[in-house]
Amino acid sequence: MSERPNGLTYSEAGVDIDAGNAMVEAIKPLVRSTRRPGADAEIGGFGGLFDLKAAGFRDPILVAANDGVGTKVKIAIDTNRHDTIGIDLVAMCVNDLVVQGAEPLFFLDYFATGKLTPEIGVAIVKGIAEGCRQAGCALIGGETAEMPGLYAQADYDLAGFAVGAAERDGLLPRPGVGAGDVLLGLASSGVHSNGFSLVRRIVERAGLAYDAPSPFAPGRSLGDALLEPTRIYVKPLLQALRAGAGIKALAHITGGGFPDNIPRVLPDGVGVELDLASINVPPVFGWLAREGGVAEAEMLRTFNCGIGMVAVVAESDADATIAALASAGEQATRIGRLVAHEGGERVATRGTLSL
Repeated sequence: MSERPNGLTYSEAGVDIDAGNAMVEAIKPLVRSTRRPGADAEIGGFGGLFDLKAAGFRDPILVAANDGVGTKVKIAIDTNRHDTIGIDLVAMCVNDLVVQGAEPLFFLDYFATGKLTPEIGVAIVKGIAEGCRQAGCALIGGETAEMPGLYAQADYDLAGFAVGAAERDGLLPRPGVGAGDVLLGLASSGVHSNGFSLVRRIVERAGLAYDAPSPFAPGRSLGDALLEPTRIYVKPLLQALRAGAGIKALAHITGGGFPDNIPRVLPDGVGVELDLASINVPPVFGWLAREGGVAEAEMLRTFNCGIGMVAVVAESDADATIAALASAGEQATRIGRLVAHEGGERVATRGTLSL
């Protein structure tokens, strides 16, 4: 009988443990840059630690959220630009925490790829660390999974997990949301991280390469303009809330747009009248609508159309809340009001978007 050939190794199966270890060492300074009270932001153990008492809460309720960035990662892969997609990952999670009045405390990420390239992994974590700094939360752990055969070598996907806390009496939405309240819109930075399967289909239909000049953002390539990171609203909203702004509820405008997200924070019997003409629509949305022949109703349900966050306030508190947000560096605009709802569509519109 002939001798059996040498046994296979994990590396020959496509998984490079040494590359993973090298990446961990390279990202340690990035992780340390996200330290905050309650977490030293050191990685390497089996679990991340957070001292809730050291964070200064009296009677906290923990709030958790997880999310990804969808097929926006495909544009990052196709353009070989990976340093901002991590900001999107953090934003999609922490913006969901602050709408419940919670301060983001810590963040963990999951990075899965077909073939680990440490330089790409470090660039992704660089963006995650920047997002954590913008949100004021600590990056306390994560997982890198190299899975040949499941992902094409250059492909990867991301998931994020954030935990925050709110004082029990500071949770949102507050009681008393009702007809007559005003909707304030906070501007988005562009498409954020929703609707990119449609975005990519429109780019394909237009016959444009991602390194071509952007049709809607002079001086930038199309890929660079579409990768504009999702805005993180945490710090200005928390500052306004702590200053006593009369915010009753917040809605993060993500997948499902206005019709699906605003009603999530409303009680039964309350609907929305949205003033579309009051929304300052960024040029990217006009280009997408025209190039893709996308109807206004579809735009409103797929994209944020220029409003990434909506606040609900009493009419009597609207001006003071706008001023409090301005003091925190955030410009808010009246974009509608709440009305009694008895049936039919929960979100009604008047006027048209300036696409």
